[in-house]
Formats: sequence, C-alpha cells, structure tokens
Amino acid sequence: MPVERVLPSDEACELINLVRELARDELAPHAAAHEERAEFPRETVRLLGRAGLLGLAYPEEYGGGGMPYEVYLQVLEELASAWAAVALAVSVHTLSCYPVAAFGTDEQRKSFLPDMLGGELLGAYSLSEAMSGSDAGSLQARAKRDGDSYVLSGTKAWVTHGGTADYYNVFCRTSDDARGGVSTFLVPADADGLLPQAPERKMGLRSSPTAQIVLDNVRVPADRLIGNEGDGMRIALSALDGGRLGISAIATGLAQSALDAAVAWAKERQQFGQRIADFQGVSFLLADMATGIEAARAGYLAAARRRDTGLPYGPQAAMSKLFATDTAMRVTTDAVQVFGGYGYTTEYPVERYLREAKVMQIFEGTNQIQRLVIGRHLLSLR
Repeated sequence: MPVERVLPSDEACELINLVRELARDELAPHAAAHEERAEFPRETVRLLGRAGLLGLAYPEEYGGGGMPYEVYLQVLEELASAWAAVALAVSVHTLSCYPVAAFGTDEQRKSFLPDMLGGELLGAYSLSEAMSGSDAGSLQARAKRDGDSYVLSGTKAWVTHGGTADYYNVFCRTSDDARGGVSTFLVPADADGLLPQAPERKMGLRSSPTAQIVLDNVRVPADRLIGNEGDGMRIALSALDGGRLGISAIATGLAQSALDAAVAWAKERQQFGQRIADFQGVSFLLADMATGIEAARAGYLAAARRRDTGLPYGPQAAMSKLFATDTAMRVTTDAVQVFGGYGYTTEYPVERYLREAKVMQIFEGTNQIQRLVIGRHLLSLR
C-alpha cells in the first residue's frame, strides 16, 4: 500500500502522485521480465527523463527540477518499490551530473548541463577499477596532457550503464601525488578509443548493465576537465555522499515492496486452520520489518534535510546507507521466510528482492567502508 509521506509543498505532492502512476503503469508490470532477460529498459528511462525525473535535484536555470533533495529521494524510493534497477538508473544519472553542477565552470554548466538534465541523455560514473574498489585513491588509469587535449588510458570497472551511457565521468591519475593526483573528465560515449566490454553476469539487478570500460588512448579536449587537475578525489568523495543517500532511498523502497508482499501473503496463506498472519511468530516478524523500514526512511530524510539546508551531512549519509541497506537485506530475507518454500521460487517476487538487496550493501562504498567513515568522524570530534 502507498507510503504516507509528509512533503514540503503541493508541488512535491503532485510529483509523488505522478511518480506513483508511472511506477504502477510503466515499471511494475515489466520489471520481472526485463530482469529475467537482463535487458536494460532504455526507453523507459528515457520516458522518465521526459517527465523531468533525471534532473530533479538540480537548478531550474539549467533544465533541472529545482526540487529539494528530500523530495528527490522519495521519488527514488517510489521508483524502487516498483523496479529497483530503474531507480538505480535515475540515481546513477543524478550522480553523473554532480561533478559538472558542483565543480564545473559557468561555461561548462551552460554548455553541458541542459543536455544532461534534459532527459534524453544517460550518464555513468567511472571511478572504480579492478584493483581499486574501496581504495579509490589507488586507481591507475592515466590522463596525460597533450597540447589542448588529454589522452586517457586504462580500464575502469563496475561501471553502471557501461556500454549504454551517453557520457561518462572518468577519474584518471594526472600525477603520482598520493593526495592530489586524480582528475575528473567528462567523456562522450562516442569518443574514439572508449571501449565498453561485455556486461557482467550478476546475481541481481540484471536489467541494470554493469561493465568494464577500456580507455585506449582516448583523446578528450582540455575543456572537458572538470575542476582543476588534482581535484578528482575531492569531487568523487563529495559526489558519493549524495549517491549514498540515493542508495539508501532505493534500499528502503525495495524493502517496502518486500514487506508489502509478505503482509499480503501472510493474510492469505492458511496453515493449521488460520491465516499465518495470526501466528505471533509471523506477526512479530512483520512488525520488526516495518519498524526497520520506518527507521531507514527517517534516517535518509534527516540526512537529506541537512544537505538541503547546507549543513555537513557526510557522516549521516554513511549512517543512512549502512542502516538502510542492512535493513533491506534483513527485510528481504525475512520476506522469503514468510513465504516459505514459495519464496524460494521465481513465481513470487521476494526471491528477486533478496538478490537485489545484496548489492545495496556493496556499491557506493561497502558497508564496511561506511563504518570506517562513521568511526573516523566520531574519533575526530573533540
């Protein structure tokens, strides 16, 4: 059943109602089939872009929606409750717009953002490499200045939308400086030498393409350097704070769908002459699931409101991502348990929810990294 939301404006209420309609009519009926075929719904994502959902959190002057982050995240949650991979597409695209929006020059914003936020283009964020996942600072892809261009070489890994995106944020090493040696480039997908590899074969989120990207001497004009040389890690870490809140919202929406399915099944399924919902063991399980989801939602909204008011929110984003994704894993596991043997089959969606929940604990920084971020913050306080 629909989540009761406290929204900051009538416009936000209308937006959520629109998203619920799109999720019900355009997403939910097709999710299972696309997941089974591992087929990315590019036209569906383009439809969401035309509805203005790919630029919600960015200024209207550049073609964005001008919405508070707390509203954008609730949109993500609504999308995720119908189809997690589509919500992830919106989240990753929003992340891919951040370097230009936050660190680009006025000229770059005017040149790039309207197309990025307009709905037709899809972005990707290329930070990780095969040997530098959690340790992003050890990346080895290189960018060398050559006249009025940079030449990029190396391989990026775990790129969501790899092979499907229209542009890539690519983080490359421009010097061997341990702290300031990484820079950010906005690279069009049709650049010579940018070579997407075969998509990874994944446990879940199969309709969201993930692939390595080989950079074979890709020549990029110097005006596609975002920020200054050496700003790359600062840009990456700043972007990931917002991205972690996106994953928190997606995980919460996924967990909500699992709970809704479990409640409906528990009210329908009969054992020993009564609904299984009437057994205390099941009802307590459902109560714990619902409580965790409410807490996860409250956590990401509290962090988003800090972001909207200009307060530091990095530690809170890490806490939110940690709690929401661990909650999603627990809730989806419990949903399968409520369904019993039926939950282990593909006839019902809860087995898919469980597979999709697992990766939430991994991307945008594993939950072990979130604990590290939180711990360092606590130990830095006086």
